[in-house]
Amino acid sequence: MRWPSGSWDTGEVESGYNMCGIAGIINIGNAKDQRENMQRMRDRMRRRGPDGGGTWVSSDGVCTLGHQRLSILDLSANGAQPMISHSGRSAITYNGEIYNFACVQKQLERDAAVKGQKIEFRSTCDTEVLQEAIEFYGMEKALSLCKGMFAIAYYEMESQTLTLARDRIGEKPLYYGWLSGIFTFSSDLGSIRAIRGFDNPIREEVLDLYFEHGVIPAPYTIYEDIYKLEPGTMLTLRAPFTEDAAKRKTYWSVTDVAVRGQKNPFAGTRKEAADELERLLRASVRDQMVADVPLGAFLSAGIDSGTIVSLMQQESTRKVKTFTIGMEDPAYNEAAIASQIAQHLGTEHTELTITEEDAKAVIPLLPEMFAEPFADSSQIPTYLVSKLTREHVTVSLSGDAGDELFCGYYDYPATARKWGKIRKIPYPLRKAAGAALECSPLASRDMVRIKSQILQAASPEEVYRLSFETDPLIFQIARKHGKLPYAYTETGRDVTGEVCHDIMLMDLRMYHPDDILVKVDRTAMAVSLETRVPFLDKDVVEFAWTLPLAYLREGDTGKLVLRDILYRYVPKNLMDRPKKGFSIPIRKWLKMPGLRAWAEDLIAPEKLRQQGLLNPEVVQRIWSDFTQRDVWRIQIWYILMFQAWYEGEYCGQQ
Repeated sequence: MRWPSGSWDTGEVESGYNMCGIAGIINIGNAKDQRENMQRMRDRMRRRGPDGGGTWVSSDGVCTLGHQRLSILDLSANGAQPMISHSGRSAITYNGEIYNFACVQKQLERDAAVKGQKIEFRSTCDTEVLQEAIEFYGMEKALSLCKGMFAIAYYEMESQTLTLARDRIGEKPLYYGWLSGIFTFSSDLGSIRAIRGFDNPIREEVLDLYFEHGVIPAPYTIYEDIYKLEPGTMLTLRAPFTEDAAKRKTYWSVTDVAVRGQKNPFAGTRKEAADELERLLRASVRDQMVADVPLGAFLSAGIDSGTIVSLMQQESTRKVKTFTIGMEDPAYNEAAIASQIAQHLGTEHTELTITEEDAKAVIPLLPEMFAEPFADSSQIPTYLVSKLTREHVTVSLSGDAGDELFCGYYDYPATARKWGKIRKIPYPLRKAAGAALECSPLASRDMVRIKSQILQAASPEEVYRLSFETDPLIFQIARKHGKLPYAYTETGRDVTGEVCHDIMLMDLRMYHPDDILVKVDRTAMAVSLETRVPFLDKDVVEFAWTLPLAYLREGDTGKLVLRDILYRYVPKNLMDRPKKGFSIPIRKWLKMPGLRAWAEDLIAPEKLRQQGLLNPEVVQRIWSDFTQRDVWRIQIWYILMFQAWYEGEYCGQQ
């Protein structure tokens, strides 16, 4: 292996498929500072890659790349990262998996031979194939050939050009930004904060978005001048590496895929659609089951994970390992049904019933785990099932994205019905009627307030959002209010011509990458577990968007074509039960002495005044409404997670 044009500092080498952490520093100007800061960054994300790490500094001192490894495939030393290309012209640090890398390698070898070139691969890992493909084809063409999940940093030495790229849907994270005159990037936001001298202030304008959604949506982060690279996007940066020099480009758009799919719908029968979807899903599952370490799957009582596990068992010659957690509270417990599904499929099933104490013990870990405010409370059971799973395997497949791709949420048709009624009323009349309702004596009642705001909605996406949150107190929690844009679709309303499809698209663009995938990635990587999502395979996503709504939902029943596949392997009567969801009774727990004392300490008025970020009076009103009148607002958890993060970062309590 060649190590030209730079210097190396490796702990243990890393190789193969890598569910890892990457980091980089550009143009810091001092080699000693670069190495020290890179070590701080790598230390902060060690859980993402506990099996080893490496640092590379370019010979001109401009670029420093770092890597932490969780080994999955080809456990030899031949795939060490950061990696230098065969030509010596480029360096790469990469987190993820290219599932079809063997096919890409064959095409690359053929195309290189046509040009009289020969590439002799020294490993069996996807990193080397990816790097040589980028050098040969260019980043955008190379990515068009690849199927997988990834965050990539590629440095071209002669031109001093850095290119970052993130996978199509946003399975793997990638943060970047500027601080103290340097450019930096990382898989972990906390890793950037670990750089010596980090003093980027909190971006207060983003707090309204956070308190509305419980997450900070891309491209923003909690810090000024630090961003999330959006899914399907490349960022190119050349000397002098200033923000003005950065160029962003979308190389793949799920909106374009949705529009194209609905313009060219699948023409076969529903059975034929199920046959084709099963073929694509089996191929995705087959690709994602490749690993040189133990592999398993999360299994709930739902359609999505049940389908994935069924196909895994069909593709495996051994019993698939499956994992479920149960809750003591029967209202939240699906473990018994999951166990029946596992027994029917013949998997090697592991189940753990967690107590309130188990769940509450996770809460202090959350601020460091997510590195910025994040408040989907199912983060707690997701962490616990990941922890259980990691005791047995290193890789786990999940059923995420089934709802967004196959119209699973009941709110989709409910929103379509609401929009179908109000859109018949001319907008000026609706606007006036809504404003009149807001001024009526009944306006303080929740249902009246909801109806008044929905009446004034200008699009089905807005109706959908308002159906969840309409309380004006949301926008009074933060002291400083911003007007940061958070688009719900790229091209406005009626993107696909069908309301349910438009809302599914909105969720796949926003809710899924900013909430679901963040939750799964951070909780799993906190215990060094790799997660894979077969539904997000490029071919599966593109086919799903060709399906007519009649193949997805009828009345209260969604995911019809997915059910058609699942019922081939699991009896219908075993699956047709109300879904309880993957959640915890956080509302109940916050009224119990231990957590209530923790919460009231976090939101003490004097503490909030000293911080100067939240409005103490509004926070206390929300809390007293809950404790005295049993008025639950999900913003209670959002506030507590913000405060827990703030204390961990700024008060030394991590």
